[in-house]
Amino acid sequence: MPDAYIIDACRTPRGIGKQGRGALAHLHPQHLGRTVLEALRDRNGFDTADVDDVVWGTSSQVSEQSGDLGRMAALDAGYAVTASGVTLDRFCGSGITATNFAANAVMAGMEDLVVAGGTEMMSLPKKGLLPMGANNAHLQEIHPQSHQGVCADAIATLEGIPREALDALAAETQRRADVAIKEGRFDKSLVPVLNLDGTVALDHEEFPRPQTTVETLTQLSPSFPAVADYRHEDNPTFRELINQKYPDLDIQHVHHAGNSSGVVDGAGAILMAGEDYAKAHGLTPRARVVATANMGDDPTLMLNAPVPAARKVLARAGMTLDDIDIFEINEAFAVVSEKFQRDLDLDRDKVNVNGGAMALGHPIGATGAILIGTVLDELERTDQQVGLITMCAGGGMAPAIIIERV
Repeated sequence: MPDAYIIDACRTPRGIGKQGRGALAHLHPQHLGRTVLEALRDRNGFDTADVDDVVWGTSSQVSEQSGDLGRMAALDAGYAVTASGVTLDRFCGSGITATNFAANAVMAGMEDLVVAGGTEMMSLPKKGLLPMGANNAHLQEIHPQSHQGVCADAIATLEGIPREALDALAAETQRRADVAIKEGRFDKSLVPVLNLDGTVALDHEEFPRPQTTVETLTQLSPSFPAVADYRHEDNPTFRELINQKYPDLDIQHVHHAGNSSGVVDGAGAILMAGEDYAKAHGLTPRARVVATANMGDDPTLMLNAPVPAARKVLARAGMTLDDIDIFEINEAFAVVSEKFQRDLDLDRDKVNVNGGAMALGHPIGATGAILIGTVLDELERTDQQVGLITMCAGGGMAPAIIIERV
């Protein structure tokens, strides 16, 4: 089976995902996708007519983000019209899934040059506060699905993980992100976003709060008690949905704005090629895809699939936890990362070493591609070899990927 090689990865800075506050919020989502697609082309000099497909992740495919954003961003970037594009949705896991689909196509020998990535502008108007499957009473009866923040609190309650541990993790991720930014660890992948007139819209991370401490976090009120008891028309509340499956669970609310992922706008992209194409066109691979996997878990708790996904992708690669130099687990909520590290008994110095979404933000459909690039940069910076990336996704899922430097 041919190898799928990662030639390059790049991303935008993440802008605050609120209208009137975020530096990217005035732009069209296709413009963010265009930015990273242009950067890949200009940095690597490939002929865009050779691109077999642009595989893109976008979770909220409504309003400006609808209509196959991957294809439209490629056209906006000036790619050849022969470069096809498709846009997929695996909720938060869309960016990893786009990369995995691209890798699988190359490894199957069906495609030679593929761009994967994703875009999410969380500053766009939201779809509304509705549970997944809210319009399908039969599905909700079989698999009641709640709000992700309420799920995070439910998992922390079930696992007996106290707020103190979650706040400590959140403060540490802010510290690590601050160190990474000051030391320029993200500079290799980060490309500025320009307005159409050529002026700079954003050239740095906008969301981090390096002044955060455990003490300041203790002053924040939990974010999800009111959400848990919100009722839309005749639908059950989010709390009731969880209690349908876990009737004795008294949810303790421990997550807040400081230990949950940041609401941001952003895009990321990865250039992937087969060995023969790379050699023939002078492209130097930076890493190869060792294995990919997808995993489902309890949709009612929603956020617990990363651990079994990590185990599955390790088994598929014929590896153990000891073979992994760097782990990246998306910090959708502090409990996701905390449980991941506890369940796998990981060395915390190998996990999210440059901070995570609690500090940097989580542009849903783009995050997976961003994290893969972040891991690749860190492997090169520290002269290490192997990284594992995974993240929770709506519906109780998690994609995973293992990459190895070459």
